[in-house]
Amino acid sequence: MSINSESLAQQLKQARQRQAWSQLALSLHLGVSQRHISFVETGRARPSRPLLIRWLEALSLPMSTCNALLQLAGFAPMFSARPLQDPHLEQARTALSHLLQSHDPQPALVIGAQWDLLQLNRGAQWLAETLMPELFASAPFRPNMLDLVLHPQGLMRYVINKEEAAADFWAQLRRDLVDQPELAPKVDAFVEMFAPLLQASGDNQGPTFINPLLTLRFLTGHGELAFFRMFSTLGSPHDITLASMRVEHMFPADEHPRAVLQKHVIRTTGLVA
Repeated sequence: MSINSESLAQQLKQARQRQAWSQLALSLHLGVSQRHISFVETGRARPSRPLLIRWLEALSLPMSTCNALLQLAGFAPMFSARPLQDPHLEQARTALSHLLQSHDPQPALVIGAQWDLLQLNRGAQWLAETLMPELFASAPFRPNMLDLVLHPQGLMRYVINKEEAAADFWAQLRRDLVDQPELAPKVDAFVEMFAPLLQASGDNQGPTFINPLLTLRFLTGHGELAFFRMFSTLGSPHDITLASMRVEHMFPADEHPRAVLQKHVIRTTGLVA
């Protein structure tokens, strides 16, 4: 949901309609009259902060949207948005580091709300440097994943099954754009760059059987390396930064990438197999 010049009343009404709530159903859920719901949605009344918080929770709106609407109503925000290095997030940082380390030598990375690449384990660092040595020549370099996808020397240059990958990225971007309207310029650039692939994906009816997991296939100096992915998120976060993060775990799709990782990540970094 994009927070723009529209009034609080308009945005609450639009959010209710997107969630397919009727005014009556919402009023019963919140314990107020349908008339009050109507008055708020037409700008004739304003809810109290406790009621507005219950209202936003009922509509299952993202934390950042809840904060923005509360501020639009003149109230203090509900959720914090601390940087990842904040001392209050130490437990979460420890958990993330454990996830990354325990997944080595298989690649794993932490991605933020704007697709910023926040952390990589050694497997992910090796894969990134193998695929994109020009971009990862500097050790502290922490790029944005969308920038890597869009860069001429970036990730998509090495993907063999580009059509499948582009369609998968596009599906994820559409979901993320609802909660993160700031992504719009990069999403537009993605659509422009990969329009032929997205068009081909939409026009192709495909086989009767569809692989239940997308496998990303990379062409490297070590031959074809194929991985499927799984995502982890933190349970019940009460901070926007934590709620927006996801950990991407990459698993070898066959024995060859597993053997390559064993050889080049474990042996060169001294990891214990």
